[in-house]
Amino acid sequence: MQHTDIHPDAVFQALLDAGGHTTKLKNLRLVHEGCRRQHERNSRDFSLRTIGKYTEEQGGLSWRSIYNTAAYVKLIEAWKAYAGPSDPTPRIHKKPPVAQAFLARIEDPAIRSIMEGVIIERDKLREENNLLRSLPRGVIDKRPLGATIAYTEELKSVALVHVGAKLTASERNALTKSIDKEFLTDNGWAEGSHGEILNERGRTIFEVGYTSAIRKVLDEK
Repeated sequence: MQHTDIHPDAVFQALLDAGGHTTKLKNLRLVHEGCRRQHERNSRDFSLRTIGKYTEEQGGLSWRSIYNTAAYVKLIEAWKAYAGPSDPTPRIHKKPPVAQAFLARIEDPAIRSIMEGVIIERDKLREENNLLRSLPRGVIDKRPLGATIAYTEELKSVALVHVGAKLTASERNALTKSIDKEFLTDNGWAEGSHGEILNERGRTIFEVGYTSAIRKVLDEK
């Protein structure tokens, strides 16, 4: 932007004379004050974000609202032209970011605001995705609890799960008690020679192999 000797105060006064809502005139003064502060600091930063940050801190509008109002932009442009370039040497023109250039082509302020929110959300998700990709990768062991690994003739691994490994503490206690000698005696029962449970009359309550099966599940011999 070329330097101009027209003082921004003149542009500011012309915008005030054009009239408008009280809120708009208040925000116009805040924009003017924000730009003046930058100029007094010998700063060439008259970006919408910088000026908008000041106006927002003073209870005024945000930089997005500045972007959508021609009067505020015109006043900021006047300050930019008055301050002149920070470096007298010619600079290589840099193309604006693709997203910024895309938003600038949208004339409807409402649609432009919606699209800006979409782009911000997209950039946020992209950053999160890049962060997750940079984290160390772990290996999830999907083998059942208590499983051991065996290999077939084709060297394929197979998970072998012992039945007892699946038992909860209460289930294990219940099975242990069911074949406990003291428990059997209290109920008038006895263990037969082949693992069956007999009552006081010698009749079979639980069939042959009952106690031995439970001991195998419990890993007891």
